Amino acid sequence: MGKHSCQKNKLTSKHITMKLCITTFLLLIFSTITIAQKMDKNTFEQRVAAIEDKMAIKYVVDEFSNLADTKEIDKQVLLFTEDGVVASVSNGQPLTPLKGREQLKLAFSGFLSNFHTVYHQNGQQTINLEGDKAEAISYCRVILVGKQDGKEMKTTLYTIYKDSFVKENGKWLIKHRTSNFVHRE
Repeated sequence: MGKHSCQKNKLTSKHITMKLCITTFLLLIFSTITIAQKMDKNTFEQRVAAIEDKMAIKYVVDEFSNLADTKEIDKQVLLFTEDGVVASVSNGQPLTPLKGREQLKLAFSGFLSNFHTVYHQNGQQTINLEGDKAEAISYCRVILVGKQDGKEMKTTLYTIYKDSFVKENGKWLIKHRTSNFVHRE
């Protein structure tokens, strides 16, 4: 009886421990799945909204370049807030910042009037969203062709744009842009 009773107790103890482990494991899986399902719904919607916002911001950057290429400055400045600022850096030296759509329009028009062909090639871009604000870095190669001293001249600018965006009335606009002209050929 002692040997049989001892084996029975060992089996019962192992059996109970195994049942507890299985039950705990199943509860853990069930609760993880339940939490994940709730989170997936929220994070899925949030992820879709973030993708839409990033696409809208990319559109603003690309539209800026397209409108510069076609010299549609009136439309281009509408991509900025009313008090939008553009600060430029050339050869490591900051230039006088431009503020407001009127200043931007005059400066952009004056600069682009020197060239008959303007061609932007936008490259990589990173965007960090924070609610209705965003920060972006965009790389761009700008090709400018015009006459200088009676000769056709091509200038290529390698530019990094650091932009601050705000979402106003459901539309992303550039609040502040730093145009860093890192190299010129």
